[in-house]
Amino acid sequence: MTVLAQIRPALTLVGVSTLALGFVLPLGFVGAAGLIAPSQAQGSLIERDGHVIGSALIGQTFARPDYFHPRPSATSPAPYNADNSSASNLGPTSKALIDRVRTDIAGRHEVPADALTTSGSGLDPDISPANARDQVARVAAARHLPAEQVATLVARSVRGPFLGIFGEPRVNVLRLNLALDAMKG
Repeated sequence: MTVLAQIRPALTLVGVSTLALGFVLPLGFVGAAGLIAPSQAQGSLIERDGHVIGSALIGQTFARPDYFHPRPSATSPAPYNADNSSASNLGPTSKALIDRVRTDIAGRHEVPADALTTSGSGLDPDISPANARDQVARVAAARHLPAEQVATLVARSVRGPFLGIFGEPRVNVLRLNLALDAMKG
């Protein structure tokens, strides 16, 4: 048997496997995802007035008092920078973390944990229902709305755990703030 006779089947197998597993299969998954869950396959983009304003999967900074605020983000050089997704890596004895938390809780009695801590990616788009409820008075006052009306909006915005068992109840900050804008207008 010649060397070429031994190499030809091996090279053919590598080529066919590369084509099938490196191109055909991934494209098949992308196509199936587009058919089964088109919004999620496109990044769960949220549009307003025909323009993409964000994604339901990536948090955004809201700093004005008339909006609900997301949990802190540890990305740099700016919060919610998707190019630099990371946790803060600040441990419980870190002076920088202790100073930031002290500043964040100043004048408040009970503060939900997710209002003080960053997520593992630094891009979490959701907050806990307790965090959202904690912000109702500030948002209602800034918008000159009854607190009960804003609290009702928060209650309607709570999504349960995935499939009813995975994760915790949560509120998507971007969707909540868009619903808040719709209330005003």
